[in-house]
Amino acid sequence: MITLAILTILLTLEPASADLGTIQSTCKRTPYYNLCVSTLQADPKSASADVTGLALIMVGVVKAKTTELVGIIRSLKGSRPDLKKALDQCDEAYSTGILVADVPVAEEALTKGNPKFAETGMNDAANEALGCEGDFKQAKSPFTDKNTALHDVSAIAAAITRLLL
Repeated sequence: MITLAILTILLTLEPASADLGTIQSTCKRTPYYNLCVSTLQADPKSASADVTGLALIMVGVVKAKTTELVGIIRSLKGSRPDLKKALDQCDEAYSTGILVADVPVAEEALTKGNPKFAETGMNDAANEALGCEGDFKQAKSPFTDKNTALHDVSAIAAAITRLLL
């Protein structure tokens, strides 16, 4: 009876350690290992995800971070007229470039088994984050940390997607 209980416990724990192994081995092939692991482990779906599933999770993180930034940008437009040009450029890049183009293309490409388009979309998102940061020529960006975070998760999403090629 004790042997059966121990066997049941071991079989229950086995998938969790294998899934952590999948996350770790996948994240080792990305530019930001620690961020990759912590981000994926924070999502319960990662426990049963394959590499495509992990890529989709990261694309979802890119979408969430971009949506948050668009909200910040739009709230700053009213209070920071000195940053209007840069904020407008970032708003356009994030709302149209990432949320309307890059994320939906990446999601569809991964779902349909065509990861090259997903990789391109996530690389574009990473570049949009760098571009937004660079738009602040007259003053320091009010959300450098969030632009950096968006860049980094986009780069991770692109790297995970590249593993599917």
